[in-house]
Amino acid sequence: MSEKPAIEVKDLKVHFATRAGTSVRAVDGIDLVIPNGSFHGIVGESGCGKTTLARTIVGLQKETAGQVVIGGRDRAEWMKSDRKSFSRKVQFVFQDPLGSMSRRQNIYQTLEEPLLIHGFGSAEKRRNRIQELLDLVALSSTVLDRLPRSLSGGQRQRVSIARALALNPSILVCDEPLSALDVSIRAQIVNLFTSLQKRLGLTIVIVAHDLAVVREVCSDVTVMYLGRVAEEGITRPLFREPAHPYSQALLSAVPSANPLIETTRKRIILPGDPPSPSNPPSGCRFHTRCPVAFEKCGAEVPSLREAPHGGKAACHLATSNKRPIVD
Repeated sequence: MSEKPAIEVKDLKVHFATRAGTSVRAVDGIDLVIPNGSFHGIVGESGCGKTTLARTIVGLQKETAGQVVIGGRDRAEWMKSDRKSFSRKVQFVFQDPLGSMSRRQNIYQTLEEPLLIHGFGSAEKRRNRIQELLDLVALSSTVLDRLPRSLSGGQRQRVSIARALALNPSILVCDEPLSALDVSIRAQIVNLFTSLQKRLGLTIVIVAHDLAVVREVCSDVTVMYLGRVAEEGITRPLFREPAHPYSQALLSAVPSANPLIETTRKRIILPGDPPSPSNPPSGCRFHTRCPVAFEKCGAEVPSLREAPHGGKAACHLATSNKRPIVD
């Protein structure tokens, strides 16, 4: 019998009502399967629904419709029946570590809090566990008496990751954990995530803007556009041969360390702004900005179909032996 995926998202929808009486379709019918032990990246423009999807997976945002299944168990039912058990399985790392921590608690209290809530042994056992967590994220015990505001951005993010690991979860969902960090610190945190994933066998889902980082560390990737999946697949083949015109445009903006490639690479500039998620276009949601759109694109919603890189793309032109080429 095959092992159940770490995360399954089934026709998930998250809509937000507005004062004008309309509805913002932040996530609008997403199906996603994330295998155990994978390092999964979710990418796309600001406002495409990445963070809403991540927050809904862990139950911080209630779904409008659809289902999230964690390790074969319905997430909503699991949280209702035994929220503590769910919290020991799945943890969330926030974009702003300072905003996610109490400014009145020192780092020892911050790391001890989840252990106290879940009845983790004696005071001595908690001290030992906190030291283990510091070792995992490469922090000195000298930070324990300090307040979050006295730490650097990189140190705060390490504390945030350590707190998320306190209960030995098997799934870590991270919302833009690198965006507030300097470039040099960002590389250290990326290396930390990679090390933790291998050492602890974690399933990591990371929402990110930095496609170069996603290319280097993620085993597979989902590209989102306006609340839906535009393309998904194994990272390296997808980045090498993107099948969706939107993915092609996104990846054309990724700078290269090779000066020859950087001076000759072609950037695809998309016209206009993304449409409003409260009034998305009919058919393919990308067709209003797509350089290769044709009549069918505005009339019929494309299904996710097999793409040349072995994954799937929601494009009428993307098939196993053909892909749209943006000139």
